[in-house]
Amino acid sequence: MAAARLVFSLSLPSSTHGTNRNHYQPFLLTQTGAPPPRSRALLRCQANPESPEPPQEKSVVDNEISPEPSQASSSSSAFPETPNRDVNRRVAVASVVAALALFLSTRLDFGISLKDLTASALPYEEALSNGKPTVVEFYADWCEVCRELAPDVYKIEQQYKDKVNFVMLNVDNTKWEQELDEFGVEGIPHFAFLDRQGNEEGNVVGRLPRQYLVENVNALAAGKESVPHARAVGQYSSAEARKVHQVTDPLSHG
Repeated sequence: MAAARLVFSLSLPSSTHGTNRNHYQPFLLTQTGAPPPRSRALLRCQANPESPEPPQEKSVVDNEISPEPSQASSSSSAFPETPNRDVNRRVAVASVVAALALFLSTRLDFGISLKDLTASALPYEEALSNGKPTVVEFYADWCEVCRELAPDVYKIEQQYKDKVNFVMLNVDNTKWEQELDEFGVEGIPHFAFLDRQGNEEGNVVGRLPRQYLVENVNALAAGKESVPHARAVGQYSSAEARKVHQVTDPLSHG
């Protein structure tokens, strides 16, 4: 397509060394070809053909508007990225599992059993002769309440073991028939609290708040004449259901 040329003649005053004279300075507007949807128009303006300075060119871009940085940033911040649901679900599950594990570890104390208590307990005869107050627990391996309270008893034993003796007597062992009658054991676990001379100051039977044991043991360690819970009974297993067996180890105190 042929180029179109448009020439406009304007009369502009021009002065040289103080002399005014009219000089026609043409403005030439050229445009080549048909403008595309996004076309560039070249506007060339020459004020004085004799001027040694090169013509100035100004490029104009049609139909092209660049967004301001502030507008772009505001538009991106107005629509935050949607969080990954799968990641959130995994985080939630992990949090629940961690909380459950912490709860179970503090409440159940995995790893503490009646065998652990028996292994750390003193023989009954030694406890009565070393001049310390004593806690005697009558228990059985089949006693559910005994197994449930084992972690609490272990903690209390570790806290007071330097001041108080802890003895474990298995009611299935015929060796302790006399002690069963002496302390009137009808249900287990049965905790008997003895002073330094071996005299019983009170007993606690069955499942009761941990504080009952703590307060009684603390009273023994302090050398008090009585314990705050001299007689307390909770849920227990009947001692009549014990499975009597013969002693296989004469030195066994369990």
